[in-house]
Amino acid sequence: MPDAIHAVCPKCLAVNRVLTGRMDSGPVCGKCRAPILDPHPVHLTAANFDTFIAKSDLPVLVDFWAPWCAPCRAMAPAFDQAAAMLHPRVILAKCDTQEELAIADRMHIQGVPTMVLFEGGREKARISGARSAADLVAWTRQNL
Repeated sequence: MPDAIHAVCPKCLAVNRVLTGRMDSGPVCGKCRAPILDPHPVHLTAANFDTFIAKSDLPVLVDFWAPWCAPCRAMAPAFDQAAAMLHPRVILAKCDTQEELAIADRMHIQGVPTMVLFEGGREKARISGARSAADLVAWTRQNL
């Protein structure tokens, strides 16, 4: 891993340079002072999706889900646990396909839940269906 990475602030979308040796110490945004590597999933919308995917040096695992989907709701706690387990080396994010139809269409999401792993701004892997936290962590690490 390089000496520093670029991380996007989930609050103001500023791109921050973070020393890799300080990733575990709770870095904050230089612009708005919000935590930038939080061990919880980031909520992605049309306003921040492209910035998070393209500007982050860290891999981003996105859960494309819908509120009406029972497996999505059942998997939500496992996804939160996986976020804590992969923190701070992978950013986990959630995108509500019901609210963000254009993103779901552009990403060719045909069923939910679907997890897409991005690295370097590009899709690296995808998997569909509800998974446990351990399965999500293992699948993510296997694909990095």
